[in-house]
This record gives sequence, C-alpha cells and structure tokens, in this order.
Amino acid sequence: MLFLAWEEFKKEKSSKLDVLLFEQELERNIFKLATDLEGGMYKHDKYAGFYISDPKPRHIHKATVRDRVLHHAIFNVLNPIFEPTFIPNSFSCRVGKGSHKGVLCLRGMLNKESRNNTRTCYVLKCDVRKFFDSVDHDILIKILDKKIKDEKVMNLMREIVGSFNSEQSDLFCKKGVPIGNLTSQIFSNFYMNEFDQFIKHKLKVKYYARYTDDFIVVSKNKEYLVNLIPQINEFLNKNLELELHPKKVEIIPYHKGVDFLGYVVFPHHILVRKKTKKRIVNKLTLKLSQYQEGIIEKKTFQASLQSYLGVLSHANAYQFSENLKNNFLLID
Repeated sequence: MLFLAWEEFKKEKSSKLDVLLFEQELERNIFKLATDLEGGMYKHDKYAGFYISDPKPRHIHKATVRDRVLHHAIFNVLNPIFEPTFIPNSFSCRVGKGSHKGVLCLRGMLNKESRNNTRTCYVLKCDVRKFFDSVDHDILIKILDKKIKDEKVMNLMREIVGSFNSEQSDLFCKKGVPIGNLTSQIFSNFYMNEFDQFIKHKLKVKYYARYTDDFIVVSKNKEYLVNLIPQINEFLNKNLELELHPKKVEIIPYHKGVDFLGYVVFPHHILVRKKTKKRIVNKLTLKLSQYQEGIIEKKTFQASLQSYLGVLSHANAYQFSENLKNNFLLID
C-alpha cells in the first residue's frame, strides 16, 4: 500500500531534492513509516509554509515527503469508502469529474431550466468564506467516525487533522486544514458532502453543483433563489461552523454570462475568463523556464501544455489555443 502510494506521489516530482533524498533510502523510509503506523507511533511532521499567487495570494503549507506519501495512501483507502455517498454533481478531487465537467454540468442545467434559452433563468452563485481555514476539527472527526470503525485508523485521522491549526483556531476550538495537502482535498469533500445532502434531500434543490467551496443553484424563479440564501447560511453556520462570503453571493441572469470554475457560460457559447488565460500563460512560462534550466523534462512540459489545451477545448477559445501552440509548442 505504501509503495503504491510512493509511486503515485513521485510522478512529476522525481527531480525535486526532497524527493530524491527520500528515494535514496526508499525501502528504509517506507518500512520505518509502516512500522510507526503499525505500532501507533506515527507523528505528523511540521509543515513548511510559503506563499503563492493563484491569482490571489495563498498561504501553502507543504508536508514532508514521508507525510505526503502517507496522504496518498490515506486517499487510496478512504476515498472508495466515501465516494458512494457523494452526489453526482460534486466535482472536486473525484475520478472522472473536474472543473470542465462541472462547467458542462452547469450548462446542461441552464439549458434545461431555460428550455434552451426560451425563458429567463437565474444562477445563485456562492462561495464559503475562508473555507480551508474554517474547517472545524471536531466536526470533521465526527464525519470521519461515521464511516471508519477501526480505532487505530481513527487515531491516525486525529493525528493528521490535528497536525495543522489555522489562525481561526483558539484554545477551545481547533480549525483549519492546510491548502496543498491531498488529504485536505478529500477532507473538504467529506465535510461539504454534509451540505450537499442538505441541499438535495432537505431543501430538495433540483439544479445544484459544487466544486470544493464554490457552488451554484439554477432556477427560473429569482425569488426562490433569494429565499434559499438564509437557509443555506443557517445550515453552514449551525452544522459546519462555516459562513458564506458576503461579497461572493450573487444571483446572475443566464443571458449575462455565469462565471464558474474559470469559464463564463453564456446561452450560445462558453468563454475562458481573462484571469484564467493569464494564469495559463504564467504557468506555462514558468514551466518553460524550468525545462530550459533542466529542472523538468521535455515530456513534462509538453504534458502541461496539452493539459491546458484540453481545458480550452471545452470553450470557444480557438485563437487563444493557437497562440499557446505558437508560443510554447516545442519542436526540437
């Protein structure tokens, strides 16, 4: 299990110094991790913190290689247990899902509710305020405990969850999961699945989709969407210790274009956000520099380019895609 997790973890990271050092004594490191886990002696190491712009500043907390290998193993064990409980329209960190599938789902819901744009419809678009910093440890552990019956595994979950505290924490309430951890991505799905179930089964919302802490509801009735907002906020507050971002709750007419997951969906076409285009160019420029300096291989750079071209293929972005090919496609 741990060796499989190692193989998955090291993809596209094999040239990183910390990964190379771990690999030099791979068997000893993996067997030591396995022994610590089996004996209940495992302790999560401290994180290395740094900032990135994506496009807004984000404080990333990077775990050690040993811990990140374990995170992959945890994902492999826990995700199949929780996956059957997820609603179809949850699109983050799931096999066969992703942002472009989320956008296509939104377009499908919009087309159905607007009857192929023959009647007006609206989208309620929401964002949870400081989501990763606000995840309550006790609530997350209770959610995990519903599905995990092995006490040794639950002790490990307590260690992983408790390895990080955000600035939202105090002496009485521990909060936060680190942005950048694979475990944080799956924990966010487990956490927000409680909200998904409330939306679908308690409020019986027909057209709903979520990606991490961004979610949308589609309806022809604007008043219906307005009335949903306090119910949503109440559930998030009382059950998950979360709150809607007050500046990121909006109701948008379909014909004006709905901005979701880096795309803007209109009745007859889909565009890529200007910020998304800028981010793609910036990331490819960085990857090209890494390739030219010998930090990454050509195939790694080309894979990144093809991945972005795939993202663009779901929108009306022919000219931008051609510009990327002209500027970044490596012939030699």
